[in-house]
Amino acid sequence: MRVVAFGTYDATAHPRVQVLIDGLRERGIEVREIAEPLGLDTARRVEILRKPWLLPVLVARLGRRWLTLTGRARRLARDERPTHVLVGYLGHFDVLLARVVFPTATIVLDHLIFAVGTARDRGVGGGLRTTLLSGLDRLAIAAAHVIVTDTAEHAARVPVRRAADAVVVPVGATRAWFDAGARAAGPGPGSRADGSALTVVFFGLFTPLQGATVIAEALRLLARRGVRVRATLAGSGQDAAAVRATLAGIDPDGTVEVSWRDWVDAADLPGLVAAHDVCLGIFGTTSKALAVVPNKVYQGAAAGCAVVTGDTAPQRRAFGDGARFVPPGDAEALAAAIEALTDPAELARARTSAGEAGRRFTAREVVAPLIDALGAAPAAAAR
Repeated sequence: MRVVAFGTYDATAHPRVQVLIDGLRERGIEVREIAEPLGLDTARRVEILRKPWLLPVLVARLGRRWLTLTGRARRLARDERPTHVLVGYLGHFDVLLARVVFPTATIVLDHLIFAVGTARDRGVGGGLRTTLLSGLDRLAIAAAHVIVTDTAEHAARVPVRRAADAVVVPVGATRAWFDAGARAAGPGPGSRADGSALTVVFFGLFTPLQGATVIAEALRLLARRGVRVRATLAGSGQDAAAVRATLAGIDPDGTVEVSWRDWVDAADLPGLVAAHDVCLGIFGTTSKALAVVPNKVYQGAAAGCAVVTGDTAPQRRAFGDGARFVPPGDAEALAAAIEALTDPAELARARTSAGEAGRRFTAREVVAPLIDALGAAPAAAAR
């Protein structure tokens, strides 16, 4: 089996594809990479949907990347043709190119998100745009031989005629997160033997899926109750202004301290998270929020934090007793869950259970069903 990871993916911004690559390599499979990052994050792509006159920006940039990808793919094919091509996250267009330039390979699409679901979650209305995005999802799935999703809920959205070609592979976390957790283990952060304030971290793009406004409301409730918490909020995005407004003047006496980090380099993020007691997951109530297990839940557990997140079917299925769950959208329940973790013994138990759960989601572990699927997939040339 010779695998090529291919496309305009950015493993730094979206580490899911790196987990797949690392896992395959750790299991002895040769993986070469042909990647030309597009340089447009999800927020920018959604902005283009809202402002169709910006579409030429996407087309021009995609065209340049595809020219480079095609040249690199042809040079690789002269040496040794891959048996499988893994098209990385946000590969809705790239999978079409992969099908053309690797006609004899089995094409594997990491369909972590459905374009139409993401657009709706980011506030793009219905009509022609969502119809076109639904068509793009169907086209991308049709171009792939194996469709990789992250949860059973997402797999259920694959057209029935292709259901047998879908495989569920958890998002997992890269080794950097486990290494950060190992460095932070032991006395120090999380022991709270000195009676210091509980430290809580949230990082993300502040989208409705993430429910950052619920976190802000929970922190205000904790401040009113006099619960000592130091919270770090890292990132920016759609709901960031509303979060800042909610937290303005939250606690002049300093019972609840909030620190903002508008940007954290990807290489520094694992260490930042591992320095906290609790990592917060997602608390949104959108349909997408109810269908995912987000990066930050896997990463927080890998980093050695206690994990508190929304009580949804995929998250409870994945983590079981490894996380503390609260009803999505319920700030009162979130505040109560955080307050409970101010008890050092309760925090220690929560961190231990999260760490045990997190070990199931190393790169090596999560790719097991993918390897089974690749072995079972018939050669593309025989189809």
